[in-house]
Parts: sequence; C-alpha cells; structure tokens
Amino acid sequence: MTPSAQSLWQDLISIRETAPLIHNITNYVVMNNTANALLALGASPVMAHAFNEVEEMVNLAAALVINIGTLNDDWIAAMEKAMLCAKKLNKPIIFDPVGAGATSYRTETTKKLLSIATPTVIRGNASEIAAISNQHIMTKGVDSTQDSQTVVTVAQTLANLYQCTIVISGAVDFIVSQERTFQLKNGHPLMSKVTGMGCTATALIGAFLAVNSDATIAATHAMAIMGIAGEIAAEKSAGPGSLQVNFLDILYNLKAEDIANRLKLTTN
Repeated sequence: MTPSAQSLWQDLISIRETAPLIHNITNYVVMNNTANALLALGASPVMAHAFNEVEEMVNLAAALVINIGTLNDDWIAAMEKAMLCAKKLNKPIIFDPVGAGATSYRTETTKKLLSIATPTVIRGNASEIAAISNQHIMTKGVDSTQDSQTVVTVAQTLANLYQCTIVISGAVDFIVSQERTFQLKNGHPLMSKVTGMGCTATALIGAFLAVNSDATIAATHAMAIMGIAGEIAAEKSAGPGSLQVNFLDILYNLKAEDIANRLKLTTN
C-alpha cells in the first residue's frame, strides 16, 4: 500500500472520531506543545512518567510515545517499565532519541531502551539516527548537524536490524522500512525556529499508529500532516511566536482539500 491524500484524510477522520489515548513519557520542554498538538489533531494526550503508574497507563492507552529529551535515572526506569508493558500488550511504541550522539548518557540510554523493547517507529533527525547506528556524528545539542538525505542508507540498515520503521526528519523527511522508503517535502523553514516541532511529530505518529496498523503508512501520514499544517501556518505567521498558535489552529481545522492540494510525497 502507498500513502495518499485520501488515505491520510481517512486516518485523520478516524483520529477525530475515536480520540485515541496517547501515553507520552516525554520531556519537560515540549509537554505543553505536544499535548496541545495531539488535542488539536483530535487525539487524547496523557503525560505520565511516574514509575508507579506507567504500567497502568500503558494498559489504557492506544500507543506509547517515549522521548528522552530531559533524562534522569528515574525517568529511564519508568520508560523501561512502560516499554516492557507495551511490548507485552503488543501496543505500538514510538521512540524519539532526542540528542543521541551529543552525550554518552543519551546515546547509551537510547541503546539500552532499544534493547529492552523494539519500537514500532523510531523518529529522529539525521544526527540522532546516525548515532543509533554507531556513526561518529556529533549532534549540536539536540539539533542535527547532518542533512536527512545523508543517512537514508543508515536508516535502511536500522530498519532491517530492528524490523521497524525509521523516520528521518529535516527539510526533507524520509520514512524508511524494510521494504519501502517514502520522501516528503512538506513543511517550512520557520518550523525549525520553534522548539519541540520534532517532538510534536513523534507524538502525532503515535496518534496515527493508534488508527493504522501499517507503521510505515501511519508514520508517513503523521509527517505529512506536520509538514502541511506547518507550511500553511507559516504563510499566516509573522515569526515563530505566531507560528505556534497558527500551527495548532491549522491542525484543528485541516480539511481534505488542504491535504490533496499540498501533499508532496514521492516513493524512493
């Protein structure tokens, strides 16, 4: 199956109609952003990271989003517990290795979590994806120093190794599985001036995985929605402040014709 404007719209309608609960163990910086984006999309977010409740929350949720942006040992333990529970229940796991490659703590935590439970989807920028595969590319804090195109081959290797879908986000997004690679050119440079846009994309992938069992299609749909909403919002914005507000409004009001008119998707 190939993703299309029609299949994307059908998934968006399903999210709006069912409001799937998406359990996020994510970072302090983006909690508000990602929760609001999930609400605007039509999903129901919960941000729960306490060790004593994550297992119960995974039981209730349709998908689990793990984001290592602000790490500490207690959160890592909660992530491990939640991922093991999701694995046992066969619920989708979306993993965001924020800043992997910047410090050994982040890189080793990423590898440890990936060894505990294989995610359904891993989404990161080019430097983060390279770091997972032991490529010696240093990130700039949590920002990429690489172009997404440069690590497509690395992503294909990781997709085979973990038998999951790899998303490389950037000016051009690549969604890579064992059999398929899709390329998206939606979005706007102003989006890079707003913190947490990548983390928001990860959360939205969780919502699409809740309504579509084809991980590669679901991830492509989520990244397309991010890009389309972002570029429409940028056209209405004076800068990054207004972009944040406009992005949520566009996400909430997105119509089928917006998707049909703007989707820039190719198959590699």
